[in-house]
Amino acid sequence: MAYIKSRKHAVPKLSGAAAATLIAIAAPGAFAQSSNALPEVRVQGSAAVTDYKTDTSANPKFTAPLVNTPQTIQVIKEQIIRDQGATTLTEALRNTPGVGTFFLGENGNTNTGDAVFMRGFDSSSAIFVDGIRDLGSVSRDVFNIEQVEVVKGPSGTDVGRTSPTGYINLVTKKPKLEDSFTGSIGFGSADFKRGSVDWNKSLSSANGIGAAFRLNAVVEDAGVAGRDFIKNKREAIAPSLALGLNSPTRIFLDYLHVKQNNVPDGGVPTIGLPGYTTPDATAIRSGLARRTYLNAAQRVDSSNFYGTSSDFDNVTADMFTARIEHDLTPDITVRNTTRYGKTSQDYMLTSFMGGGLTASTSGVGQLPAANAGFLNTVIPALPASWTVTRNLPTNKDQENTIFTNQTSVSAKFNTGSIAHSFNGGVEFIRETQRANNFYAPGFASVGTTLAAAGSWPAANLYNPNPYVSGYNRIANGTGSDGSTDTIGLYAFDTLKFNEQWQLTAGLRYDHYSTTYDATALTLARAGNGPQTTTITPTNLKLSDNLLSGKIGLVYKPTENSSVYAAYGTAAQPPGGANFALAAGGTGNSAGRTDFLPQKAKTYEVGTKWDVLNKRVALTAALYRTDVSNEVVQDSVSQLYYQTGKKRVQGVELGVSGAITDNWGVTSGFTTMNTRVLSGPSVLADGSTALAYTPKKAFTLWTTYQLPFGVTLGGGARYNGKLSRGSDGAVGTPAYVDSYWVVDAMASYRINKNIDIQFNVYNLFDKDYVASINKSGYRYTPGVPRSYKVTANFAF
Repeated sequence: MAYIKSRKHAVPKLSGAAAATLIAIAAPGAFAQSSNALPEVRVQGSAAVTDYKTDTSANPKFTAPLVNTPQTIQVIKEQIIRDQGATTLTEALRNTPGVGTFFLGENGNTNTGDAVFMRGFDSSSAIFVDGIRDLGSVSRDVFNIEQVEVVKGPSGTDVGRTSPTGYINLVTKKPKLEDSFTGSIGFGSADFKRGSVDWNKSLSSANGIGAAFRLNAVVEDAGVAGRDFIKNKREAIAPSLALGLNSPTRIFLDYLHVKQNNVPDGGVPTIGLPGYTTPDATAIRSGLARRTYLNAAQRVDSSNFYGTSSDFDNVTADMFTARIEHDLTPDITVRNTTRYGKTSQDYMLTSFMGGGLTASTSGVGQLPAANAGFLNTVIPALPASWTVTRNLPTNKDQENTIFTNQTSVSAKFNTGSIAHSFNGGVEFIRETQRANNFYAPGFASVGTTLAAAGSWPAANLYNPNPYVSGYNRIANGTGSDGSTDTIGLYAFDTLKFNEQWQLTAGLRYDHYSTTYDATALTLARAGNGPQTTTITPTNLKLSDNLLSGKIGLVYKPTENSSVYAAYGTAAQPPGGANFALAAGGTGNSAGRTDFLPQKAKTYEVGTKWDVLNKRVALTAALYRTDVSNEVVQDSVSQLYYQTGKKRVQGVELGVSGAITDNWGVTSGFTTMNTRVLSGPSVLADGSTALAYTPKKAFTLWTTYQLPFGVTLGGGARYNGKLSRGSDGAVGTPAYVDSYWVVDAMASYRINKNIDIQFNVYNLFDKDYVASINKSGYRYTPGVPRSYKVTANFAF
């Protein structure tokens, strides 16, 4: 009997447990209304469109207003995220051009969490929360986020070791001296159900100095539109307490707990996509006959799920932060921040590769004999009996922790005629990563013998059935422990010489020490003889110093504008992104202890203008980043050397703010011309560009508030053609076509406390590839036309 798939486009139904949870979330709002204890506040989603523009960064290391900061920085505010109905960091980043999750993974592995590429390089390890690195493979929810700051270009001075082309900083919500209660309940395509609350309670005294408590919480249970069986289920809570508000000494205590139980997505076969010709030489029949046959195969249904019902992605994250601020004088403030965070991920995904196609040997599934006549025959579809081999699962049991203490001082002072805005500090960081290993595919240890770990049945190519069994997941007792200890010293200063000229500079020194301890298990048995077990240990250590800097000269034609030229550096040492080291002189790992840190140099010239009475910010920049010390392989000797050089350069334009009192807009455009300056091509087509980087990208979102309680909004996203990486796969798509996606929104304010918001995504139901894996065998389909209906309330 064929497996019958369930479709996810019907009106969602709420289970009893989910309904009870959402009612419980909403209940405090009803109580607040009946008690009349809280004053009226603005309705969530009805803020003035001027909320689209930001004048300053929340990061004190940026010592000048954004209009005078010589660097490309885009701030995605909470109001934009609300208007778009975005719930995750990945969705919020659609508002910055050229930044996205374009890379699905390598071989049978699939990326999880926020796997972000920015300006040609992987920036997944360069995500920060309130200026502190956030570790772990987790899809970050934005329920507790005030704004997302995307910093492009030089970043080593700001955050230490990091990706070469920028970083992302999430700014969390803090308690305020006001009473408010806002929240939302939403439903949508693919059984989307979500509820959230944001409650702030002022505990201030009569003189206005006091404390405040804030509680943010969210629960979500949803599928993914256009994809069978994939599921995202999360619960999170973030209480925070502020003491001494409006006083010289302020204390902020924050806690975050996140629980996710998801079904991961391994993608869909690329058979039938533009550029697909044939799988590799392991397919059924060699020769041109097979090649012609597969070229004519129709695409599989993009909703197909090729994993199994046993797959899971479970994440638990906890983070505690304590920050103390003290104003020594009105112009000098000292801050100390301490954080402990832990993220645990337990993950299993059944993967597949493109070389596992199998056909029946008789009847309709049999291939015709290869002959000259067959070579010219057009065959419309692959037989229904064909299957694709499921690999044994990819397993991950990993825990990341971070403990840090930062102390900094911000000061404004003069030296003669020069005005200074200064920030400097010291930070101590300990980061760790622990991972457990599992038995290699096909084997497990049972007593004193070797036994097969099992395997999954093959999946029907056009109608896969996830409800299968046959594999036992067994840890083998080995694993790895990596840690990095860092001491960092930094200083930033904006020097104002006069009304026209300013200089912004920063310098950072880091001493880091990375330790990597690992064990690997090898099992063997000759014939019916006894089992042989070999455990191979690895104990490596690497320590060094990093020095990063940036400098920018700013000329101000008017008070509300600037023209600037800037230069900055960044560095990533071996093991800096994944805590894994490799022995010097061997292997193909960029983490070899005999390698130097990867280095980046960024040059940027640009201009920024606040226009229309400072309500709209316009930005334009030309940039170039050169990355050196890249690890490359010699095509003849097959040895690895650190001689690679890469470049990304282009232009970036931006606009954000309120064109009128009722009309808001945020938009960006970028070009990314990439090139391998030294070393072999990294692309499947052999060209010199970089992978997973569209040459052009554009994003637009705009809303207009009508006078009778209706707000209309919409936007468009464009990503240009991008190429995948190269790993020797033959005949799979070497690139992803460019695409446009259009979204729309309408909201209606029922009264001063409630509004209803309707979002439509991919309005014209564009069929596109959102991400592709390195071999080109698998891709993630873009989300088809889908919707969300959200009730926002405030009291």
